[in-house]
Amino acid sequence: MTATLTTVAGILKEVYEGDVRDQITGSEVTIKRITKSSEGIFDTPGGKYVVFPVRKSRNHGISYRAENAAIGAARRQGYAQAQETLKYGYGRVKVTGQMMELAQTNAQAFMSAFDGEISGIKDDVARDANRIAVGNRSAFAAHGFTGVITEVTSTTSGATINVTSTQNIEVDMILDIVDDTGAAVSGGTGVVVTSITSDTAFVVSGSVAGTTSGNNVVRSGNWNNEPYGLTHLISASGTIHGINSATAGNEYWRSTVDSTTTTLTEAPMISMCDTIRRKSGQHITAIFMSLGVRRSYFNLMTSLRRYNEVKEWTGGLVGLAFNYEKEVPVVTDIDLQAGQALFVNENEITVYRNKPWYWADADGNMLKWVADYDAYEALLKQYWQIVNHRRNAHGIMTGVTEAS
Repeated sequence: MTATLTTVAGILKEVYEGDVRDQITGSEVTIKRITKSSEGIFDTPGGKYVVFPVRKSRNHGISYRAENAAIGAARRQGYAQAQETLKYGYGRVKVTGQMMELAQTNAQAFMSAFDGEISGIKDDVARDANRIAVGNRSAFAAHGFTGVITEVTSTTSGATINVTSTQNIEVDMILDIVDDTGAAVSGGTGVVVTSITSDTAFVVSGSVAGTTSGNNVVRSGNWNNEPYGLTHLISASGTIHGINSATAGNEYWRSTVDSTTTTLTEAPMISMCDTIRRKSGQHITAIFMSLGVRRSYFNLMTSLRRYNEVKEWTGGLVGLAFNYEKEVPVVTDIDLQAGQALFVNENEITVYRNKPWYWADADGNMLKWVADYDAYEALLKQYWQIVNHRRNAHGIMTGVTEAS
């Protein structure tokens, strides 16, 4: 029987319906480690959100008295309600009508041609999700917004943009350059990256003027629309999940931040773990380092003549070890910015999502005709947010000198 768009759409759904986790490559470390959950998600006319209680104080109705003396007054546990909206992520694939003609005559040839686009977008959204999960800079919390890939470092009067890092900038990305209110600078809307000229500069398709140091580079339209990253959630300031860490009584809603350690040694690392343990009563489960900080840690272990062979941990995590009463995995994530080390209790971090990345097919078809064009489109999507249930159970070093 000759294949039609309807039959091919059925085949596509069957072949490509699997969630994106199966496509994640080895470079996506952080997003793989975070627990995923669809529980506790609520729908309202304003969108989807997750609500969870946070215990902020103990019941101090505790007393010791002499015989026949009045005991202390009853007290109760202290709770705060945390709430966070889900963010809506999408990946789009479009194929021409000419390619679709293959579905009428040679379904296998069509599937072969289509496979690269479908598999590619699944890998691309997974790669970008890890960039989001890591975050960019600890100053996010002070600004109160998400979506920033890198920051502008100097005034721009042309097509070359100078930034703190081009680590997550790639050719053909469509970007906006905005200030801290989300307003685009002159010429800074929808510019396309045409080349990466260095680790701190890239060229765009049009002339951009009026940028100043500290302006933000985001995917076009993504300013404040992406989920939180760990370097936003792990901070000592800012309002997260509706709880303001600066409000009196909310001191529990602060992570441990070390911005003064430059030379990495065991002492500040142990101090970080001790402080987290004292504040939260818990131990960290992993330390995520930028590549250069990991090199500094490796050199430290070598200088101390420590056993520094890479180990494989539960869940496929591979890295060095840090001894803090027990061995803690020390691993790298290429999306971490220079000088960063995250001390994380992974049990307190959760990705809330309606379900894993999936193809929009409410009408039963994965492919949709694009109005006014001889083309068809598929839409991959996920509604998700990263939540920190216990902010004082984590810490971050932000200024460690990286080894060459």
